[in-house]
Amino acid sequence: MTTFPGTARVEMVMGMPVSVDIRTALPARELTPLLDDAFAWLRWVDDTFSPVKEDSQIGRLNRGQTIKQIPELIEVLHRCDELGRHTDGWFEPRINGVTDPSGYIKGWALERLSRALVNAGAGDHRLNAGGDIRVRGSAAPGRRWRIGVRDPHTGLVRKVVHAHDLGLATSGGAPIVNPRTGKVQRGLGSVTVIGPDLGTADAYATAIYAMGPVLARGFATRLAESGPYETMLVLKDGQEVSTPGFAEYSGRHAQLAG
Repeated sequence: MTTFPGTARVEMVMGMPVSVDIRTALPARELTPLLDDAFAWLRWVDDTFSPVKEDSQIGRLNRGQTIKQIPELIEVLHRCDELGRHTDGWFEPRINGVTDPSGYIKGWALERLSRALVNAGAGDHRLNAGGDIRVRGSAAPGRRWRIGVRDPHTGLVRKVVHAHDLGLATSGGAPIVNPRTGKVQRGLGSVTVIGPDLGTADAYATAIYAMGPVLARGFATRLAESGPYETMLVLKDGQEVSTPGFAEYSGRHAQLAG
């Protein structure tokens, strides 16, 4: 049987280029439908959860119309509520009466896709959607993935993270509202969170950015002390500071005080 040593595809989904890079050596007859199914899933997520599509379930919810009791919809809304409590309200998917799970849904969708690829036998892969990245397995036999942490404003790589199994989410490119004031937060350059679940990392990055620089430092430190999520902050002056565990993936640089 002829094998095809991995394949990759990029498509526009959710208004951004999304890439699926599979490195597991599978037959082409298996890889092609895997990629087809991957992007069909991501388009379904966009059609279901987009707050700007009138016929999406979130769009219908915001207009007070009947919504379908889709298990994934219920799961996402419940998880957003949990993350709101875990962040003392700084992750807030409902502002001014409008539900918008965008700070969680992209990471959640890639995390679900990553698990599906593992179950399908494609355990070596990299998924990338607008700064949210999920890697599993190896880029090549025995070789960790190299993940560039890009500045969302310039596109330049600020750090390179090395890992076999990790989710990485960066916030700061799109406007993020401070839920306490209702105004766009402008106190930080960007926030990157790494950890085992990309959806959770995505929500934490959104929440920490919304806090502004002072509260963000304290929350990021406590988050690292209590679990597996590490954070790098880029301040407005370009200085980078991170929790100690971030350096295990990316090398030495300034750390947040404990």
